[in-house]
Order: sequence, then C-alpha cells, then structure tokens
Amino acid sequence: MNKSILRVAPMVLSTALCTTAFAYTVQGTVTSKADGKAIADASVSLLQKGKSAKTDQDGKFTIHEDEQDTTSTGIHNQQAVGFVNLSQGVLHYSQSSGPVQVKVFDLMGNLVSSKTLYGTGSVDLRQGINAKGTYFAKVHVGSATQNIKFTTDGNASAYSTSKTKSALLKAGDTDKLQVIADGYDTLNVTLNNLDTTLALSLEKSIPPEPTYKFGYALKNTPTPSKGCGTNTTLKTDKKVENGEHHVVNVNGTNREYFITLPTNYDNTKQYKLLIALHCYGSSAEDFVHHTPDYDHPTPYYGQQVLDKNGDYIFASLQAVGGLWNKGQEDHDFFGKALTTIEDNYCIDTSRVFITGFSYGAMFSYSLAQDYQDRVRAAATYAVADYNIWLPQEKGMDKNLPIAWMNVHGVNDDRCTFDKAKNSALPRMLKKNGKASDGDSQFTDASSEILQENQGSTGHLCYDFKNVDERFPIKFCTWPGGHQWTAHDTGNMSVGWNWESTWVPEEVHKFFEQF
Repeated sequence: MNKSILRVAPMVLSTALCTTAFAYTVQGTVTSKADGKAIADASVSLLQKGKSAKTDQDGKFTIHEDEQDTTSTGIHNQQAVGFVNLSQGVLHYSQSSGPVQVKVFDLMGNLVSSKTLYGTGSVDLRQGINAKGTYFAKVHVGSATQNIKFTTDGNASAYSTSKTKSALLKAGDTDKLQVIADGYDTLNVTLNNLDTTLALSLEKSIPPEPTYKFGYALKNTPTPSKGCGTNTTLKTDKKVENGEHHVVNVNGTNREYFITLPTNYDNTKQYKLLIALHCYGSSAEDFVHHTPDYDHPTPYYGQQVLDKNGDYIFASLQAVGGLWNKGQEDHDFFGKALTTIEDNYCIDTSRVFITGFSYGAMFSYSLAQDYQDRVRAAATYAVADYNIWLPQEKGMDKNLPIAWMNVHGVNDDRCTFDKAKNSALPRMLKKNGKASDGDSQFTDASSEILQENQGSTGHLCYDFKNVDERFPIKFCTWPGGHQWTAHDTGNMSVGWNWESTWVPEEVHKFFEQF
C-alpha cells in the first residue's frame, strides 16, 4: 500500500501548496446548442489550475494532470506541528494545535461523511460507506488540504488507495472550467469533481447592434415611444369605420387626422407606424375606408390588408382644402400629429413610414427633406418636387439621407416622369451615397443611372447600388400615366382592374426590410 503523509508547518506549506495538484482527468465534448454540431478548436481551460486544451474536429477535449509525490515537496519539516498518514484504509493523525477535519465525497461531489478529529488517533475511512465505488477523502490539517482517492466495494476488507500519491491543495480550493469559441458566448462551469466527463453546449453569440451618429442599423432593436406601457389619454370626437377621428391644434388652426389601431392593441408592443397622405381630390378619411376603386383598393394605399400579423398602427392626415400648400404649417401639423400618436400609443419610433400619391407624394417628398430624424422611409407614387414647399428652398436643408421608393408611370402628364427622374431622384441620391466614414458622412450617389422599363407592358423596379444600405433607394417604372395602382398590362388597357396592381406588395417589402 502507498502511504500519503502530511506534516503541517504553516510557513513551509504556504509555498508548497501553490504549485501542487492531485491527479484528475476532465474530458468531454463541446457542441452548438442551436444544431448539436461539434465545435472544433474551442479553448477549454481550468482557470485556477492554469491547464487548457483545444477541442478536436469532433468537439472532444481532455485535460489531464498526473498526481505528484508529496514526499518531495519539502513538507517533512521537523518543526511541523502535526501529521497524517494512510495505511490499509486507516487514517492515522496527530495534531496538537487544532482539529483534523475529514470529509468523504463520491464522484458526483456529494458529501458522504464528515468527521472532526482531535489530538492523536486513527479512523477507518470506509466506515459508513456501504456502496461500491470510488471516493475522495479531503483531509484538512491547519491551513492545508490533503486529497486521497480510494475505492471500496462497501466491505471494509476490500479497500485500496490510489496507485499514485495524492498532493497538497490550498484549503477551500475550487476550479472553474471555461469554454471559449469564436461566434459563441463564453461558458463557465463550476466543477466539484475534476475526474469527470462533460457534455457542454454553447449558445451562438448575438453580436452587439451597431450604433451610428445618424440613423439606425438594418433590423435594429425597436425603440419604444413614450406611450409604451401606458393607457392613452387621447379622446376621439367620433369613430368612423376602421378608425377614429381626431383634431389637433396647430398654430391656432384645428387640423384633422385619423388613427386605425390593430385588433387587440397591446400597449407593451412596439408597433410600426404608417402615415398616409392623400392626393388632391381625395381626403384623409378616404384612405381609412372607401368603396374600393382604382385609387382606394383597400385602406391606407393597400397596406393595411398586408399587415397580416397586426404589426402596424395606421394614420391619415387631412390637408386644408384638400391641398398640401400650407408650407411650414403643414410640416408642423405632421410633427405634432406624430408626437401625439407616439405619446399616446406604443410606437417603434425607429420605424415610422409615410406614403402618398400625387399631391400626397409631393408632401411626402417635402417631409422626407425635413423629418429624416423621425421618419425611416417614404414611399411615393408619381412624385414631383415642384409646386410644393421644400425646406431646402427656405434654407432649411438638413442634408441627411432617408430611405425612399418611388413608383412612376413613364407617360405621366401631370407629375412628369422626366422631372421626377432628372430632378427629384438626383436630389435624393445626392444625400444617400455610402457613408465615407461608415457612419454619418454620406457621399453623392447621383451619378448612377436609373434603369427603367422600356416596353409597353410590365414594370421594372431598380434598386440603386451606390447608396448606403441603411438608406436604400428604389425607383419603379411602368408604361402608364398619372396613376398609383400601377399594373403590368399597360395604361388602363382592356382587362385591367385595381386588384391587379403590384404596388402595395412592393411597398410592403420595401418597408419590411427595416
């Protein structure tokens, strides 16, 4: 039988204990929690022992430490105040200055027995162990710990100590296993037993969301408005089909608008907001509910019917006299209505969208030059940048980009296609080029040439390549006139009806990329 001897002298042990360890083998497999596949080249480390290994192609690793012979560590100092030794399964001890504490653990780290011994004597470690197996005895003498590994079949006559001598550890020594792999969260596991086989799985890391001086990352985390988590104090003066009518005072003038909430509105869910702006000859209420026709196929330019999951709140604003010709007052109306909605309902303020046709497109385009910090994207149908108040003409150009989509008939004789192509489009492209610093210094992309539909049927939507990906520009052309419900059979040709328009689907996809 091997003997394990411990003599305790505090000053001598304080040096020896820092570098010794008992035998152990930590092994296991590292896999991805997402798909169960093995993770190769992961770093697996015992933090206190300073031992590490790399996983192989099968995700397997092994960390092994041979036991050291404590008889060579210089602990047999003749001035030691006590000692322990193990012989034939019996622990012999002598300690004059304090107790000898003995704890026996099974391989799972469960405490099997605990004894506190005084003076000089002996104790059979097998006492109280009825189950066959391998056990560890942790013997504390003063400030040192002796770990002894032994096996038994539950019979005192069948006993063996570890074939190698156990070594000294600091009192209270524990260890943590740490696993690090590229693309995964770091895993830390506390080990009560270093002779163990582990099955470890790692979570894929979610990279931190990039932030910018201006604008948001694509697919950014929603930004909740003031109205999230609160009940609205906004009172409607009348309900209409599919919505509520509201009035807000702007510079002494009462301005009208409508709100449509999703079914089962939840004030803890951040909703996207789409604001529709009507054309000349129509009204805000027409885009809330209207007998279907080619200008009003379904509410809110066909967008509400596409909101299958109830992710949007919709609103529609009314122009004074049906014309968006009040300049700054119209802009102030938009801003105040937007603030009121955000203060009273739970809005994702990073996903506010505007859309409009003809005069509504002009006003949307004007807002897109002014509200880039509050509106994520605009979709216009038959845009024009004349006969409308534009901030840059008043020295108020913020020179900031905004995501923009326009649908235009090449035969439009009211908001002419050439004017949209050669004036409105370059103005947008000039602000939306890829950021030279990756953040807020946007370049001029106006040199890129629009690819347009050349036939008598069909349509072509061109996504500009030289713009910043956070501020895309899409321009769709079709062989029609002044009409927003574009279709692929030519301008009002036989067999056409408003249900055949491809525009709502294209606009919905454009908004949903954010």
